[in-house]
Parts: sequence; C-alpha cells; structure tokens
Amino acid sequence: MPIHWKITILTFFIVFVTLLLLGLFLVNEFIQSNENELKERAMITARNVSELPGVLPNMFNSGKPSASLNNIVEKIRMNNKAEYIVILNMDHERLTHPLPQMRGTISKGEDEGPAFAESSYTSKARGEIGTVIRAFVPIMDKDHQQAGVVIAGYRLPSVWETLLSIKKELLLIGGMCLFLGGWGAWLLAAQIKKQMFYLEPYEIARLVTERTETFNAMHEGIIAIDSNEKITLFNRKAYEILGITGNVISMPIREILPDTYLPEILEYNKGIYNKDLYINNRTIISNRFPIIVNEETIGAIAVFQDSTEVRKLAEELTGVKAFVSALRAQTHEYLNKLHTIAGLIQLGKNETALEYVFDVSETHGEITRFLSKNIKNDSISGLLLSKISRGKELGILVSIDRSSILQQLPDTLDHHDLVLILGNLIENAFDSFKSMDSGENEIYLSIQQTDEFLSILAEDNGCGISEQDLPHIFEYGFSSKRAEGHGIGLFLIKQIIEKGRGDVHVDSTVNRGTAFTITFPMKIGGTYD
Repeated sequence: MPIHWKITILTFFIVFVTLLLLGLFLVNEFIQSNENELKERAMITARNVSELPGVLPNMFNSGKPSASLNNIVEKIRMNNKAEYIVILNMDHERLTHPLPQMRGTISKGEDEGPAFAESSYTSKARGEIGTVIRAFVPIMDKDHQQAGVVIAGYRLPSVWETLLSIKKELLLIGGMCLFLGGWGAWLLAAQIKKQMFYLEPYEIARLVTERTETFNAMHEGIIAIDSNEKITLFNRKAYEILGITGNVISMPIREILPDTYLPEILEYNKGIYNKDLYINNRTIISNRFPIIVNEETIGAIAVFQDSTEVRKLAEELTGVKAFVSALRAQTHEYLNKLHTIAGLIQLGKNETALEYVFDVSETHGEITRFLSKNIKNDSISGLLLSKISRGKELGILVSIDRSSILQQLPDTLDHHDLVLILGNLIENAFDSFKSMDSGENEIYLSIQQTDEFLSILAEDNGCGISEQDLPHIFEYGFSSKRAEGHGIGLFLIKQIIEKGRGDVHVDSTVNRGTAFTITFPMKIGGTYD
C-alpha cells in the first residue's frame, strides 16, 4: 500500500479514536449533569409535598393511609413526572404510594434512617424499575416535631436511553468530525508525501544508505550542521582527520570542535574557499559554504582535508620545480666554468686555471657549510641553495644574511610551510626584475630565531608594488601580472601566517623595491604585537 494511503488511514484512525474518547467523556458529563438535575428536582418535589397544608392533618387525624391524601400526592407526582412519591409516618408505614397494595405496608429501605433524624438528602438506589434518584425530606409540625418523611423518586435513564435522547446531535457532530478528520488526514498525508519528495519509505532508506556510503567513501572530510549548529553529517574521513571518536550526530558542533569556524558561515551566508584552519592541533585546508533551500539558509557544510598533502603539493610547486630549475641553472653555470677552465688550459695558463678552480670551489663550499650549520632543515637549505643558483642564471644576486639561524620550527608550523613562504617570496622577487632594464639586481634574505619569535625578511630592489595594489596583494587571485596561474602564492602565505598566529609587514616603493617582514611566535600561547 502506498505511504500516502497508510498515513491517511493512520491519521483517520487517530482522529476516530480521539473522537470516540471525547464522545464518551461528553456522554458521561451529560449523564452526570442529568443525575444532578434529577437530584435537585426530587428534592424540590419532596420538599413541596412536605409543606402541603393537607399533609399534617391527615397524618395526625388517623396516622393511617388516606385516599384523599394519596390523591393529592398523586396529582403532584404526575405534574412533576416523578416515578413515585411516598409519605411515611414515624413507624415507617407507607401512607401514600402509586400502587394501592403498597399503601399501609412497612418500608425497610436501608437509606431511610437519617431522614427520621430530621435530615434532608438524596440517594441513588437500584430497584425493579432501574436506577432511581430518591430525595428524603422530613415532615415537621408547627412545634418543630417530626411527623414523618416524604420520599420522591425519579428514575435515572440508562446510558442507551441517554444516547437515544441525543442521537440526532451525536450523529450530526460525529459525522461532521469524521468528515473533517478524514479530509484533514488526506491533506496531512499529501503534505507529508510532498515533503518526502513523493518517495516511499524504502526509497528514502535506500537514498540515505547510498548517501552515507558515498560520503564515507570520499577522500575529503565532510561536516554539515543545521541552522541550530547541530551536526547532521560527519563522514568517516572527518573522524579520521580530526581524531574524533563516538557518534556525534545531533550534537552541537562547538562541543565537539570548540575552535570550529563552520558556524560563521551561517552568519556570513556566503562560502569561504581554500582556507587554512588549525583545528584540534591539525592544519586543514577547508572549503565552507551555506546550504540554501528555497532561498533560505538551513545549514552549512565544510569539505576539508589534511593540509599535509596539500603542503606537499605546494612544496612541489615551489620547491621541487625550483630544484629542477636550479639543477638546470647549475648545469649551465658549471658548463660555463668548465669552458673557462678548458680555455685557460689551452692557453697554457695552468696556474690561472688552478686558481679559478680553487676560487669557485671555495665560494660554493662556503655557502654550503653556512646553510648546513645554521639552517637545521634539509628542505629549506636545499631550497635556498637552489634559489641562489637560479639567481645566478638570471643575473640576480641572492644573498643570505650570514647571521641567519633556524634551529627549530614554531609549534604551529612545519617545514612545508616555510618552504612555501620562502619559495613564493623569492619567486616574486625574481619576477619583480622582469620589467626592469638593468642595474644591480639583488635579493636579500634573513632568517632570525629566538626563544620567542621566528622572523623572516625578504627584500629586493625590483619594480616594487604600487600604492593602490598594496592593500590587495594577499587576496586570492589578485596579481599585477596578466599571465594565468598567478595570484595564489601570497594568498597561501597569508593563510600560513594566520594559521601560525603571525604577523606580516610589507614596505614597498615603486621602482625601488619591496621588503616583506614575517614574524611568528615560537610557542602556541605566544602572540605578536
């Protein structure tokens, strides 16, 4: 059976049961109200009979059943539609009764006792004619002496009789309620079906299973939250990257990841792409964007991955490619030197050739020894050495401050980060000389480290940066070059600076050069002011 009909039948059944319970409650209230009304009527009737002027004389004259007294009471009974009105003397003898054979007999009712002690009350008793509401009122003379008791009885209708008495109302109200309930059930089922995209439950279950397995199979971590910042999706890779254990679905994301940046997407209502974040002591590169349905933001989703692989790729782009270029430059450089040595030997200048060999060897050995001693990271040392060789090929002097030192990395950075920073800064400096005709082209590097800070200075005397471009150089895709593929290096540097909680200062003058000063705290708790 289609889900639409199942929902309709279930909803209609709920409406029917609710209506039935409500009907029983209302019928019970009606019966109770009718019972209270009969009690009041019986009490009024009994009291009126006890106060009739002809009652006392007949009782005191004979104290026996009187036809005239019975006639008076019977008229009152019929006028008030009572089942019976009985007058008892103080000996419990019936002086009046609708049945002649009962007059003069002794009443032995168990509920009559208080009435002979001057009490007025009502009771409910079951007899041959059904359940009867009875009112007891004492008959008092002018000296306030009790002469007898009046009992007025009214039969209480059965439940079936009560229902029959209001059958038209019940049928009308019940019919209207069932019609409206059925119509409402149909509309509700249609709305639920629409919200379920007209899918059957087994189809929804299959889609959920397929979606979950698809997300779990992805190489990237995926986290989604709703508008209340509660987690709705957390795939297997996200657990692995962030080191989270246990089920986190429906939990507030700030409880699971206190340093999360995903809720800010709900505030900004726009995506943020290729952003480096430092979460749970891990560096990740994240793309975050809002989830919008019918032009309403209902949540946010983050797609991210451990930036180690990305850093390796960035290092490959800035480092390995640079190494290849450096090797090519060194090949050209050493070929030129070999040609020089060969020429000197052919000219018979053996001493001069030997001095040239010693000079070249000493220059290369000095920079190699300096880097090995002061820069305690092979990747960074190799990068700097390659850039020096690359600069020689381009006619650019790359000089490194001989007081530079790097013994260890800041807590928030790894060597991939520094390779990316230095590689991009030096490549940008190389590019700054392309639009210049001639002169002493020089790039100056300095790396200084203390127990508190790591500082990097990259300075060149190239073309510089214009004043209007300076505020935008760290924006993604911004570049003063028209060639495709530029505008990413400084953007990545800025992300590393934010991750390392560092600071950058840029000083540039057109046609005079540019200086980048980047400073990082060595410890996680450190700050730079």
